[in-house]
Amino acid sequence: MGYLNIILMIIICNNLMCTADGSLKCRILGNTNTYSLSERGDFILGGLFPLHFFKSVPDLLSFEVMPKLSTCSEFSPRGFRWMQTMIFAISEINNRQDLLQNITLGYTIMDSCDHIATSTKSALIQLNGQEGEDGSFSCFAAGRPAVNMIIGDAGSSRSVAVLRTIGPFHIPLVSYFASCSCLSDKKEFPYFMRTIPSDAFQIKAIVKLVKHFKWTWVGAVGLDTDYARFGIQLFIEEAKQSDVCIAYAEFFPTTYTRERILEIVDVMKKSSANVVLGFTGEGDLVPILDEFRLQNITHIQWIASEAWSTGTLLRNEYRELLTGSVGFAIRRGQIPGLKRFLTRLRQSDAYTSPFIAELWEEVFECKLNNSLNTHTHGAQSRKPCSGLESMETKVHIYTDDTQLRVSYNVYKAVYAIAHALHNMNSCIKNNGPFENNSCAEMKNIHPWQLYHYMRNVRFLTLGEEVSFDKNGDPIPSYDLINWQMGQDGSIEFVKVGYYDATLGTETELFINDSIILWRGGQVPKSVCSESCNPGTRRTPRKGQPTCCFDCIPCADGEFSNQTDAVECLKCSLERWSNEAKDQCIPKSIEFLSYQDLLGSTLAFISIFGVCITTAVAAVFTIFRKTPIVRANNMELSFLLLLFLVLCFLCPLAFIGEPTTISCFMRHTLFGISFALCISCILGKTVVVVMAFRATLPGSNVMKWFGLAQQRASVFLCTSIQIVICIVWLTTSPPYAIQNTKYQSAKIILECSVGSNVGFWCVLGYIGFLASMCFIIAFLARKLPDNFNEAKFITFSMLIFFAVWITFIPAYVSTSGKYTVAVELFAILASAFGLLVCIFAPKCYIILLKPEKNTKKYMMGRNSHTTTK
Repeated sequence: MGYLNIILMIIICNNLMCTADGSLKCRILGNTNTYSLSERGDFILGGLFPLHFFKSVPDLLSFEVMPKLSTCSEFSPRGFRWMQTMIFAISEINNRQDLLQNITLGYTIMDSCDHIATSTKSALIQLNGQEGEDGSFSCFAAGRPAVNMIIGDAGSSRSVAVLRTIGPFHIPLVSYFASCSCLSDKKEFPYFMRTIPSDAFQIKAIVKLVKHFKWTWVGAVGLDTDYARFGIQLFIEEAKQSDVCIAYAEFFPTTYTRERILEIVDVMKKSSANVVLGFTGEGDLVPILDEFRLQNITHIQWIASEAWSTGTLLRNEYRELLTGSVGFAIRRGQIPGLKRFLTRLRQSDAYTSPFIAELWEEVFECKLNNSLNTHTHGAQSRKPCSGLESMETKVHIYTDDTQLRVSYNVYKAVYAIAHALHNMNSCIKNNGPFENNSCAEMKNIHPWQLYHYMRNVRFLTLGEEVSFDKNGDPIPSYDLINWQMGQDGSIEFVKVGYYDATLGTETELFINDSIILWRGGQVPKSVCSESCNPGTRRTPRKGQPTCCFDCIPCADGEFSNQTDAVECLKCSLERWSNEAKDQCIPKSIEFLSYQDLLGSTLAFISIFGVCITTAVAAVFTIFRKTPIVRANNMELSFLLLLFLVLCFLCPLAFIGEPTTISCFMRHTLFGISFALCISCILGKTVVVVMAFRATLPGSNVMKWFGLAQQRASVFLCTSIQIVICIVWLTTSPPYAIQNTKYQSAKIILECSVGSNVGFWCVLGYIGFLASMCFIIAFLARKLPDNFNEAKFITFSMLIFFAVWITFIPAYVSTSGKYTVAVELFAILASAFGLLVCIFAPKCYIILLKPEKNTKKYMMGRNSHTTTK
């Protein structure tokens, strides 16, 4: 039986002995302080009901006198109603013709006193038979128990204790109010069944309720019993899977100490959790609620377990603290005829039963003469009963049949046993479920045989189907109850939803939010951290539960469009997060356009350069017969001016939205136009040198470098650039791209050069031509002419090199439209450098110093040298 059972037996009995017939005798310690009710029948049912509440005795273990196991103090009208419901159900069954024909049910009912030891003692008394006059009783007379099944008890801890005591004897226990999930363990409690759902289902319903109202930070308190321990542990595990965090889980001892209560209340008061699950019996919350009242703590939103969700003990005494509470209650039922049965009692009945006597005195608050009630509870000061009292007109917890929940479970338990007996009685010979296809002997039923039928019973009662699963648990269903203040100031239990596990995960919980009345008028909040708005993400706080977090804004290019996002999502390549980071918007497109100030300025400078070049060409055309124009290779000068116009027009191809065609054109135009210009300048430089050589005696070098050869040299040098461009464009040409590398928030439309080798070959060839010009012009800069063009070409090449050498690092280090702007600046600056350095001195003389535009002046230096 185990150490616990042995200890219980030692506590209960002080004298064990075997008689000659093998029966077991034991004596009860002291006064049992309990009553019992019994009724004969063919089949006796045991019943355990908390008709009183237990009051501990300080000298329990002093052993200075014979110890008393318990003192049953305050009477429980509610528990008495449960007991009366069992009697009513048995009476109803006995009067039916379609159920248990020729078999009557009897009962023996005892008070469990809401106490483990008392409940266990009462169960043993029921199994052993009625107590003898000397305080002893026969234990399992002839080896058989006096009852084959017990209905009870109302508490999980008491049921566990009873099961561990009677379990080895294979006595089934059917509970109507023990919901601890621990009792579903068939290995430890193989003979347990119940008509109340397991807490495993209630916890799932509570977690769904918490999620529905977005409470993610919840506290839990309970009495240190199996019921609360297992229930709160299940709640913690289930909540963790649903992203609900437990702020605290506090258990107060069964023997109250104010110090411990103050500790728990202090934790609850300091916690930011405004919602608390009270997973305990209704009477167990009284010390906490008393302390709440003393400290004026009114902000707690209570979630009630089924043990007190419809408890009458708290409903009016603590209504200012519990108004707005929500919780799940076992399904309510309407039992026809029960109200009449409960109110049939008369004052004369009180003289036949101590239970009825105590009920009468409690309900009417009077004192009966010669009362059988030994539990006075201050009854000595009550006025005598008048004899005119009537249960039919009295409004009391006992007569209230509007909230038949536990009573309905008792009713179903009795009917389940009756149907099991009926099925057993209907067994066909040689077709039974037991060994050798045998049936049970109805006059000699073994408890385990009845339990077999109990497990498989299925029947309808009051329109509800009753059946049990493999663990002996019923179909789980609950009513969701809201504590609302009525017009008269009393608390009303209003059904605001339900939970039915048979309906499927999505629909098993229904809540009518519109009819719930909260204390503050709106759904209370209970979170460790406020929700993260769209545009942010949750990041957990180190060392704290997952419900405690900080909200971090999404990074650039990421977004979150929902509340409490765990991570931010990246935008697609074509999109970028907006300023609020709650959505992705199309990226802004950037390119050097005519609408930009920079683009329009460069376009203006380009057109201005074209105009200046055209003006210079016009001046040269008008003054084409003057010595200064003729002396500086007029044809190459006009070609250079034409090609400079192309250079100034080149930037216009770079401005605007890049396309494949524009990318093709801009680089080709750039490479060829500058090759033409530098080739002309190279030709002019060579002509200067050759002209000087031609003045030497016997020199005929000019015949090898006439006009035809000059033109040919220009186009020959340019053709090499053309070939480079053709190879570049055919192998890996430039193309338009959408660049997001440098500015992620923008799409930069630009031209990729395609082949970097081709691009740098084009620039390199222009640099090569410029280098040749510079070298030749530098060597000819001191030739003895009054207007030696070589020194101006030298200076123009220096500017050209300065511009393009500066261009290279600037081009590499910039991005987007500014890269294009740098390239255009280099093009325009070098074009202006060539135009100004080569043509500005000539135009100055032509327009402002016409007296110097003579052949004599042009040759003045040579004449001076000859004279000298």
